[in-house]
Amino acid sequence: MDNSKPAPTTIDEYIAGFPPEIQEKLRAMRTTIHAAAPDATEKISYGMPTFYQQGNVVHFAAFKNHIGFFPAPSGIERFTQEIGPYQTSKGTIQFPLTEPIPFDLVTKITEYRVQENLTRAKTKKK
Repeated sequence: MDNSKPAPTTIDEYIAGFPPEIQEKLRAMRTTIHAAAPDATEKISYGMPTFYQQGNVVHFAAFKNHIGFFPAPSGIERFTQEIGPYQTSKGTIQFPLTEPIPFDLVTKITEYRVQENLTRAKTKKK
């Protein structure tokens, strides 16, 4: 991403800051996440594209060698077996730029995070 420009304020601006081959992967991530969380709103949070529904659902971002997917620690813990081949940390999964992104996994994790947020919101209202 070009750091000489102002920080993006929309996901479109964020994606536009990358080379075409990275833009393609970012657009595919956005489309996949949107399909899994159709009622979520889009915003930039922590400098990353974010989907929000009763709290942050997931973030994603491009880095030098990977696309980072940030489903919170609960999203990592719940899908540990399926995430196995990817490098992870407490709240992120790294999808190497040289490999296809596992969009089925992105979908499952995103749907899980939406339900987790909705359940938490219902519990708080009681």
